[in-house]
Amino acid sequence: MGLPNVLLITLDQFRADALSCAGHPLVQTPNLDALAASGVRFTRHYAQAAPCSPGRAALYTGTYQMQNRVVANGTPLDDRFDNVARLARRAGYVPTLWGYTDQGVDPRLVHDPHDPRLSTYEGVLPGFEVAMQLPTDCPAWLEWLATEHDVHFDSGIPALATEPRRHEDLSQSTFMTDHLLMWLERQDGPFFAHASYLRPHPPYAAAGRFATLYDPDDCGDWVPAAPSDARTWLHRQLLKHPWLTAPDDAAALRHLRAQYFGMVSEVDAQLGRIWSALQASGAWDDTVIVVTADHGEQLGDQGLLQKGGFFEASYHVVGIVRDPRRPGGHGRVVDRFTENVDVVPTLCEAMGVPIPAQCDGYPLTPFLDGTEPPVWRDAAFYEWDWRDQTLERWGDGRPWDRRLEHQHLAVRRSADRAFVQFGSGEWRCFDLAADPTWRTEITDPALVLGETTAMLTWRGAHLDRTLTGMLLRDGGVGRLPGPVPYLAERPGR
Repeated sequence: MGLPNVLLITLDQFRADALSCAGHPLVQTPNLDALAASGVRFTRHYAQAAPCSPGRAALYTGTYQMQNRVVANGTPLDDRFDNVARLARRAGYVPTLWGYTDQGVDPRLVHDPHDPRLSTYEGVLPGFEVAMQLPTDCPAWLEWLATEHDVHFDSGIPALATEPRRHEDLSQSTFMTDHLLMWLERQDGPFFAHASYLRPHPPYAAAGRFATLYDPDDCGDWVPAAPSDARTWLHRQLLKHPWLTAPDDAAALRHLRAQYFGMVSEVDAQLGRIWSALQASGAWDDTVIVVTADHGEQLGDQGLLQKGGFFEASYHVVGIVRDPRRPGGHGRVVDRFTENVDVVPTLCEAMGVPIPAQCDGYPLTPFLDGTEPPVWRDAAFYEWDWRDQTLERWGDGRPWDRRLEHQHLAVRRSADRAFVQFGSGEWRCFDLAADPTWRTEITDPALVLGETTAMLTWRGAHLDRTLTGMLLRDGGVGRLPGPVPYLAERPGR
């Protein structure tokens, strides 16, 4: 098929239901809707971890958190892992970044103890060229506002929180899109671009007209927290954290939701500018586009904001893929469980490079072709580690002291149930067929045993297999055949 352009877009903290094409009664996303209509929308698409660094480590490497072990913002990403940028380089691209990847450097590769990379989790994924880096404080954007528009800020007020005061043409998302479009105009061969948008990540403050686009009174209801006596101990702890707790005042929460939906529509408008530029240049039918998010947003559900815990609003995210070379799937809506670990294998097949053996995900290619893969998962899996959230701090640092690993959970979300396994050995099982609000639990031993077995099987099936498909015997390195042809082992880097 030839080497296509690749555009990987992440929209930070974008809930799966915040799409008009997904049936949202209020929010307007005409450009994401258009992409879905000319590509494939995955309705049950899940991120694998939260917050940003863990979620992106899974996305960029195609591995679950139990493999890559990026458990917090600031956990270094082991350099042994292959990643989407390195794969793109092997395919012949110069992968180029706008925004951020939030991956900490492997400190074993840094010899200067004063290297600034050792002091931040907002590092760049190895392999990317950086066209524009926009970490949390957005220095390039602030400099542009100051020098070109004479806009300055009080030191105590985050600049992003003041976006409603200015025209949307001065927003951080507009600034990044402007530079991306200028770069696209200069491309004369296949490109690989990663546009990593911050919005709709907090602060909950939409830019310009988008701040008033939605009436708070129209912003719908949220899933209330379960009664106090029915909450898990973890849920009770989360509700004690000010930055995770939704406002008690309904008007305040409705205002926050209106700002979130405004941010969604603003970033959708930026994507519309990109679609128009690609169409005008003739690159639209040569560009593979993937849109997803690093994690979701609670938005008041279960009494929470932001992301974390085990509720699926923190992990159920937007998932749209358009491959112009595969028209058989265009306009398709797929209800199978898909995951962010599927993105790397999918892009590998699009770029024509082998899928690394480390990958836990599967290529979405059959869905893009309008067919069905011979095997597929029947549930989505995600994890959360809260050792840095300090519900408790303990562990003496010895290699055999595993108590911090207790501050971890894994979720198996199937069509009817959600099974939560805690590192401490506790568990919860929710009946989502009867009650999708996560307020009805299952205690039937037979059902729980089946969920426990499925969770253990998932872990066993995704043990590291980087070298397990090889045998050192007479005649050199041999390879074991894959048990399922479609999922057969593919060589790594």
